[in-house]
Amino acid sequence: MKADKSSVTRSIKIARGQLDGVLRMIEEDRYCVDISNQLLATQALLKRVNKEIMHAHIRSCVREGLHTDEPNPKLEEALDLLDRLTD
Repeated sequence: MKADKSSVTRSIKIARGQLDGVLRMIEEDRYCVDISNQLLATQALLKRVNKEIMHAHIRSCVREGLHTDEPNPKLEEALDLLDRLTD
């Protein structure tokens, strides 16, 4: 994996903690909207981490696959598209 492993790992651990919190909230019969808000926060975090991983993949692995170290407008176009799809 070419993404910043410490950043990705930290974010995934935070998401895991959020999910543990959601499970506790469910077990405690907490207010549904509060549970939903926590789920949305976790989804947003996972979405951001996935985006970071995919950007790193495109900038490194895909670029290597094209056998060039030069910036490639097509790669940047794909990254822009990825941004739009995941927002």
